[in-house]
Amino acid sequence: MDKKTQEFYERLKTELDEANVWPAEYLFKFIVPTDKQKIDTVENAFNGMGAVIHTTQSKTGKFTSVSVNVRMESSQSIVDKYIEVSTVEGIISL
Repeated sequence: MDKKTQEFYERLKTELDEANVWPAEYLFKFIVPTDKQKIDTVENAFNGMGAVIHTTQSKTGKFTSVSVNVRMESSQSIVDKYIEVSTVEGIISL
């Protein structure tokens, strides 16, 4: 992980800790190229966590937004999840 990415995650963790009492509900939002395998990879990252997942395809059908509402145990667990799904080619985390 490059220095800029590491600094982003450290800043995110700090902001999450200042704004939340853990465990807390968190809404992950991702934009993924419309490809069943890529969407499944994102959804599977939250398997067994009681997550509520909504997907919406863009007007052109090229991209799919994936919203995941889930109870997370800590800011570090959120950062870890972002890092885990960052391996999906073309994913954008919002």
